[in-house]
Amino acid sequence: MKERQVATMVFFETVLLSVITVSGGILIGGLLSKFFGAVLMNLMHYNEDISFAFPIESIVSTILLFALLICIITIQSYFSVRRVQLVELFHAKEKLDKPFRFSMPLAILSILLIAASYYTITLSGNTDLWKDHFNTTLLSTTVALIVGTYLFFRQFSGWVLQKLSQSKNYYIGNKMLWISSLRFSIRGNTVNFTFNTLISAVVIFAVGFIAVDYAMKSEVVKKEFPNHFAFSTPDDESLDQIEQMMGESNPIISHETITAIQTEKIPHRETFYSYPAYYTEAFYLFPESQLNAIVDLREVGEKVDLEGEEAIVLTRGIDDPTKYKSPKPITVLEGHTFRLVKKIRYPLLSIPTSPGGDTAPQPSVLVISDEAFANIKSSHTLTSYEIYKVEDPKTSNDLSQNIYDMVMKKDGAYYSAYVDQYSLNTESSSLILFSVAFFAVIALFALGSVIYFKQLREATEQREHYAILRNIGVEDKELKKIIRKQLLFVFLPPLLLGLVHSWYLLYYSVILVIEDLPSLTTIIFSVMGLFVLTYFIFYVSSTSIYFQIIKEKNTR
Repeated sequence: MKERQVATMVFFETVLLSVITVSGGILIGGLLSKFFGAVLMNLMHYNEDISFAFPIESIVSTILLFALLICIITIQSYFSVRRVQLVELFHAKEKLDKPFRFSMPLAILSILLIAASYYTITLSGNTDLWKDHFNTTLLSTTVALIVGTYLFFRQFSGWVLQKLSQSKNYYIGNKMLWISSLRFSIRGNTVNFTFNTLISAVVIFAVGFIAVDYAMKSEVVKKEFPNHFAFSTPDDESLDQIEQMMGESNPIISHETITAIQTEKIPHRETFYSYPAYYTEAFYLFPESQLNAIVDLREVGEKVDLEGEEAIVLTRGIDDPTKYKSPKPITVLEGHTFRLVKKIRYPLLSIPTSPGGDTAPQPSVLVISDEAFANIKSSHTLTSYEIYKVEDPKTSNDLSQNIYDMVMKKDGAYYSAYVDQYSLNTESSSLILFSVAFFAVIALFALGSVIYFKQLREATEQREHYAILRNIGVEDKELKKIIRKQLLFVFLPPLLLGLVHSWYLLYYSVILVIEDLPSLTTIIFSVMGLFVLTYFIFYVSSTSIYFQIIKEKNTR
């Protein structure tokens, strides 16, 4: 056969496999479209019916992508055929990897590089090393981790196997059989092990990070937008219509009307806020009893007890709570000076929202004692607000739009709804989480398959060797033990090292930073657990099929 004929044969083989793959993938993708669509809708908390879909654009894109891959593989195959003698291809499986002596210094170096990378990651908080030399430190840590992982499988694992082969009990039981087999194949598996470990760490980190971000956004919205609905009090007729709409879609659980005194604009507010641009220049003064009433309505927060001219500033998450040892005098109304005793994170009136996602500066709120409020309210204009807690606020999108349209007819009106920001944050984070998780599943099965099929190929090549073991009296039960130990060494180290890599990344970049999310560790361990479960399935499956392959030769 000429080189062109061999290349043509490889081309048609590639085309045939690609046609089967594309056809199967499109069919499975269409059948699973309803399932994955339902998963996405569930993440977004939407009640939408999803149908099966076979979009023509996606099918065409998939076919074009595989056509490009076929061209690349064909060109690569042609050059491979020209470079390699045909007779070598037929005898390639007979060429076994030769075991070589491993270096103890390089084995120790691998551990030192990985340990140094871990130590540098632990310093990733507010240390000067990361602050002053971020890019250099990040690059050095990444390179050290990659090189350390490569040497770990290339040198350290080989060195361990070499030491085991030199131990006194090497010839006891079946140790010699599985250790010697691993020593022959460790060099050929090094790149696969390294790649699997690093990609596994990246995938676990990415999924864990995005999953935590998804959960965090929900918690942040709940804290920063605690009012299911809050708006300026409209006329009585409009208020009746609003409550009627609530009763029809999201029944009212509790309701409070609060009243404030609005001050003139105060330009210099650095005393009150670390980021004054995020708050209104005018202040809204509320009595302590109304703040306590909202605490009861939400069932979240601590009540306050003020006396005389004491005052508390309410802030959002970007401002740190502060308790002043010496009360600070502040004047927000002419002729009235209050004593600021502390700042607390508790948005009485949260950031104004709209169903479209737009926001405005948050009202600056000062809580004063009931006594002080009673003394000054008669000489100032009062503004009232309605605060509602309703059933299932996450599904109140349409209700929010209707209320917003009614309330905002009045110039300068205030409106804020939990669902507006919840929907916006949930949609964006859900799409990211779904995309990352989807590609993580693909990557996970691809990584497991690399090891899986590599071992099955080795099983096919080593059937003669296992046939010899059978002929000298080794039983099937003993052969299964050898296969399990051999494949455990193949699957377990990349998985464990990948988990440790990802744990260091997640612990020092997520867990230590986020302290008030109860489900944080549950999310991360769940992601890791899915990885372990998938690898376990691959391991169990490969041991079973491995044994069937080596058994075929003996039954013919």
